[in-house]
Amino acid sequence: MTEREHELLVRVGPGTPMGELLRRYWQPVAAAVELDTKPTKRMRLLGEDLVVFRDSNGKLGVLGEFCLHRRASLAFGRNEECGLRCLYHGWKFVVEGNVVDMPSEAPGAPQRLGKKAKAYPAREGGGFIWAWMAPKEEMRDFEPPPWAP
Repeated sequence: MTEREHELLVRVGPGTPMGELLRRYWQPVAAAVELDTKPTKRMRLLGEDLVVFRDSNGKLGVLGEFCLHRRASLAFGRNEECGLRCLYHGWKFVVEGNVVDMPSEAPGAPQRLGKKAKAYPAREGGGFIWAWMAPKEEMRDFEPPPWAP
């Protein structure tokens, strides 16, 4: 195998050929029991830093790890009222990645409009949490693995 062929196979970050191929499948991001003992789980998958959490209604979220405001880690975020609140300046994200509260910005300020973190659809099955990392318009229906009860 040449060095070029090797690089083609092992590089899985965003925009790489193998990374784009693997994103077309549901990827396991964490064991479901990990969210029973702590509110968030930091994960690195396919070259991306992610945070996995379950909101107060039980809905699963997989977000880019770093807050849009000052890049503080959302792994230290507080899970409250159906969202994940950054501990640095208090921005609150819902599982779809939308910013729904910005206490550090004045009401009506243009900075409050249209902020959205990187977010991936997530499902639970077979004791794992799975994420779809390809474009949403290509998303396949989630089928739990054969070993799932």
